[in-house]
Amino acid sequence: MSETTTAPPPSAEKPATPPPLVSRRDHVSRAEGWRRRGPLLPALIFMLVVTQVPFVFTLYYSTQSWNLVRPGSRHFNGLQNYADVFRDSQFREVALNTVIMIVGTVLISVILGLLLALLLDRAFFGRGVVRTLLITPFLVTPVAAALIWKTTMLDPIFGLVNFVLKPFGVGQVDWVSKYPLPAVMADLVWQWTPFMMLLILAGLQSMPRDIVEAAKVDGANSFAVFRELTLPHLRRFIELGAVLGAIYLVNTFDAVYMMTSGGPGIASSNLPFYIYQRAFLGFDIGQAAAMGVVTVIATTVVATLALRLLFKSFTGKEEAA
Repeated sequence: MSETTTAPPPSAEKPATPPPLVSRRDHVSRAEGWRRRGPLLPALIFMLVVTQVPFVFTLYYSTQSWNLVRPGSRHFNGLQNYADVFRDSQFREVALNTVIMIVGTVLISVILGLLLALLLDRAFFGRGVVRTLLITPFLVTPVAAALIWKTTMLDPIFGLVNFVLKPFGVGQVDWVSKYPLPAVMADLVWQWTPFMMLLILAGLQSMPRDIVEAAKVDGANSFAVFRELTLPHLRRFIELGAVLGAIYLVNTFDAVYMMTSGGPGIASSNLPFYIYQRAFLGFDIGQAAAMGVVTVIATTVVATLALRLLFKSFTGKEEAA
């Protein structure tokens, strides 16, 4: 007698459903993302150790009343150092000097860089040599550039500036002592103009030539082409150069130290140099740490807002295209 097997009803046993295709793709994409980011992890860890660990110690020291010339004076004082920072009139004056130095240097560098970029965008004999010579100041180390401006350009007796201005009735002017902040800004402008020039020149060479030719065929003169086509096209490059230049100029220390040492008084001092004075000349570790934290927070807020506006400008331009 043969055995008969009855098949289970269709509803009793359901076939296993394969996992959704979307989850598989997400898993593969995440694995691929970690595979690509893996080689960057050592650099990220090194950056965190080098930058964030010292900042954590700075936060701790900013809550301490600690002067190295008074042994046993170290104790916790909460946010008193921050209150003293905002009450410090010299700190406010130095902050104003820093803003003037950054804004003035960036504006002058952008204007000169734009003019030089417009010059180099034209074909003429020896353009490659001229471009190389104009880039050279950006390749000079900041300390060497500061010494060049202090001893060669602005020296009251042997300086080239006084030599050039002597036929116009200018005597032996001690520019560094009489005009310390403009002297430092002149050095910074000399160094940062090539950077702005290269950035704007890249923008000029990326501009479609057919649009310019069409505008000229329609009767637009050179100034109208520059105002209506060239300048709007260069706006993003100019904004990028201004933001990057301002971020780097916040950390300016060597030019101030080598040319004026912040003097006379604090006339040419900026925030990094003033913090250095409080920490290593006044030995007030708590005050210097609090000033450093305030400077970092203010710089981060301003840089974040500027970069967000800049990225929004780039994204909006691309979406409009």
